[in-house]
Amino acid sequence: MSSRQPRKQRRRMHRSPLHRRGRLVRVHLSPKYLEDTKVSYPRSLPVRQGDTVQIMRGTQRGHDGKVTRVDRRHFRVYVDGITVAKADGTEVGRPVHPSNLRITRLDMTDPWRRRLVERSGGRP
Repeated sequence: MSSRQPRKQRRRMHRSPLHRRGRLVRVHLSPKYLEDTKVSYPRSLPVRQGDTVQIMRGTQRGHDGKVTRVDRRHFRVYVDGITVAKADGTEVGRPVHPSNLRITRLDMTDPWRRRLVERSGGRP
């Protein structure tokens, strides 16, 4: 970022195109996962559908679940089992901000991710 002013950083983030927003929806890897896979770098990765995450903040703290959807437009992640009841009684997924999550297991079906982990000296 070229500016230190929060309003300009927020403006730049919210005006960014969708292909760059995917990089902004990053989630830290669990320390246990880092230790088990021997990954030293990177500490965070863009979250993808199929990853297993743990919720670290909020009323659902400690809940583990798979990512069902990533909304790049609004910078939100939907986790399996986290729902909210609508006025008509139907259950819909509740959006969670990526800063409140921690990846406990990566979905390694993506070749780019597999190469990234192997390049870091870890094992998938």
